[in-house]
Amino acid sequence: MEIAFEYRIDARGHTAGASEDEHVRDLIEQVLFTAPGERVNRPTFGSGLRGLVFEPNGEALAAATEHTVQGALQLWLGEVIVVESVDVVAVESTLEVTLSYIVRRTEERRIVTVARETP
Repeated sequence: MEIAFEYRIDARGHTAGASEDEHVRDLIEQVLFTAPGERVNRPTFGSGLRGLVFEPNGEALAAATEHTVQGALQLWLGEVIVVESVDVVAVESTLEVTLSYIVRRTEERRIVTVARETP
């Protein structure tokens, strides 16, 4: 059992836990929605994805975003997952990322969609 992200206390008053699938999803979300420079001791951690929401929309941006996301996931989670595909959609103030990946330890294929409102 891993520690849940975001950190919280469960109903028993203990640190909340997460299954392996939840933990991997939490790691993906942290990489996607952390801006480089946001973590004090890891200044290059993250993908910068949220900042791309304010760029002009188009095919070039979509391709660049998918490339940026895939690169960040390979860099930071390459030992945990194999990224198969990335689809990024921005609708108004919400950024939605659908990711297809394989968990290296179990060789199971997963598809996850994470969304975050931009400030």
